Amino acid sequence: MVLFMLMMTVWIVMQALQTDEEVAMAALFQGKHAVNRAAHAAAQQVDRAALADGRLHIDESAAYRNAGLYLQTNLQLNANGEPLPESFLRDRVEVLIFEIINDDHTFPYTYRNALYNYEVTLKRPGVVIIAKMVYPRIFNIIEPIEWTIKGTAELVAH
Repeated sequence: MVLFMLMMTVWIVMQALQTDEEVAMAALFQGKHAVNRAAHAAAQQVDRAALADGRLHIDESAAYRNAGLYLQTNLQLNANGEPLPESFLRDRVEVLIFEIINDDHTFPYTYRNALYNYEVTLKRPGVVIIAKMVYPRIFNIIEPIEWTIKGTAELVAH
């Protein structure tokens, strides 16, 4: 009987661990999609005055504003990056890097960030976003998980 109770305890703990890991992976994918969408939305904010001059240039203020809106909507955050009550997150999502690579660079341009071990080559103006997201564990079986999620998008020229 003691062995049976011990095995039941081990089984329940293992089931909780597996559930927490699966939910963590779903949260990571949701965070990655949100960062990618935010980068894409930011990269599509064309500066119309520059476009009239024949240049592809991203409007920086519009890009920053739209990226923030996409992160807020996709991760259910308020304007300060704090999770709303219905969000699965419990900690603030922090945008660590928001960088616009505009037409003042020569393309193809290789963006490098040694601090976050990220490198990407852009063929036209684009946006790089690196955000920190903390997974709110369901059970205290696993250690807290923090992700540095990276996303990049280029201005689409048609």
